[in-house]
Amino acid sequence: MKVISLKDIIGSKQEVDGGNWVSRRLLLKKDGMGYSVHDTIIKAGTETHIWYQNHLEAVYCIEGKGEVVTLRDNKVWPIEKDMIYALDEHDEHLLRAHPDTDMRMVCVFNPPITGNEVHDENGVYPVDKD
Repeated sequence: MKVISLKDIIGSKQEVDGGNWVSRRLLLKKDGMGYSVHDTIIKAGTETHIWYQNHLEAVYCIEGKGEVVTLRDNKVWPIEKDMIYALDEHDEHLLRAHPDTDMRMVCVFNPPITGNEVHDENGVYPVDKD
C-alpha cells in the first residue's frame, strides 16, 4: 500500500519546473504500478509544444481552462474543469492555458516516467531504457 500526499511532493525533487508548467510527480516508475501520476500546473497564458512519442498520456483538468491544438489537423479542443483528454495516438500538440487562469491537471503516463524528465526541443520525454 502506498499513500502519498501532495504536500510531501511540493518542494522535493519530485516537483519539476518546466517553465510553462510545474509537475508534481506523485507516482513514478520506481513505484511499480505500470504508470505514473502527476499533479501539474500549466501557467496562465502559456503555450507548450508537446509530442509524447514514447508515452501515452491521459489528462484530467481539475481547475482552469485552456485548449489543446492537435498539430496533425490543427483542430482546437477547448479544455476546462471536469474534462479529460487522451493522447492515444502519440498526438503532437500545443497546450495553451487561458490568459487569466492557471490550469491544474492530473496526468497519467504509460509507460511510467522516472521523475526527472523534461520536454526536449521536440516536446518529447525520453524513453527510459531500464
